[in-house]
Amino acid sequence: MQTRSSGNTQGIDVSRYQGNIDWAKVKASGMTFVFIKATEGQTYTDPNYQKNVTGALAAGMLVGTYHFFRATSTDGAKAEAAHYANTLNKVGGAKALQLPPVMDYENNPGNLSKAQMNTVAKAFLTELQRLTGVKPIIYTGNSFAGNFDTSLSSYDLWIARYSNTRVPDDQPAWKRWTFWQYTDSGKVNGISGNVDMNEFEGTAAQLRARYAAVTPKPPEPTNPTNPTNPTNPSNPNPPTEPPKGGEPMTAEEKAAFDALKSQVDKLQARQQMEVPVWAKAAVDAALAYDTKNPLFSIDNGASYDFYRFITVMHRRGLFKK
Repeated sequence: MQTRSSGNTQGIDVSRYQGNIDWAKVKASGMTFVFIKATEGQTYTDPNYQKNVTGALAAGMLVGTYHFFRATSTDGAKAEAAHYANTLNKVGGAKALQLPPVMDYENNPGNLSKAQMNTVAKAFLTELQRLTGVKPIIYTGNSFAGNFDTSLSSYDLWIARYSNTRVPDDQPAWKRWTFWQYTDSGKVNGISGNVDMNEFEGTAAQLRARYAAVTPKPPEPTNPTNPTNPTNPSNPNPPTEPPKGGEPMTAEEKAAFDALKSQVDKLQARQQMEVPVWAKAAVDAALAYDTKNPLFSIDNGASYDFYRFITVMHRRGLFKK
């Protein structure tokens, strides 16, 4: 396979073993992306999973997650895929992240034949894609990769080979790596102790572009009373500005408020979570904008997409009095 390149962007992967992570320092150290352990088997969830995802996103990292695969049957593989997908829903689903979900398949606890291993792997990958809407990638070791046949060639490869001199070997299913985990003893600011270091086969811009379809753009509110935008005809539905806080609403402002509230209600009704750190300022500003006619309530939490939407609106100054 290909060698590492000085222009390739760098990243890490983490689990509970890295403890509390200062994600701002990690990002400042030059790390562009991270894969975070989410699940293992049919029931286990990493205790730091949600905290790590929230922190990494707030720091501006490109974020993906991985599942440690243990299944020895197709039914078990599908059950593991369901567990992983359900856990992804706690952070807004696979499409809320910038990098695809990962099947970490690196040992053979059931002493399966190669044919059986490929069968259970494909069952997991197919079911996970069906449940999440995102095509996964495969993580495995340099030696273990030889178990996989060409039926898995269409999946991007994240391969482990800890060496400064030897590249990963060509495999039956792959002749190139997409990600290379090249050491398990890296040092990065913001993390105590060792951490796995990884490299993508291109620049940060190329990494974003490769998986851009994974993450949809934040939804924009529409204004039903203003179907066209005379100041910018190419943008027929500009963001709707809420009415000024504390003042009586005109009929037009009431329609705009109702349209925005409808959009908020739809987003809030999805999988609910507590307010993430990166969204707190935006949520506080939105709630304080007009206390007589609050735009929403978060007594029971809200979805990741909701918090992202409110944050985008806040950054655009829509909640300034």
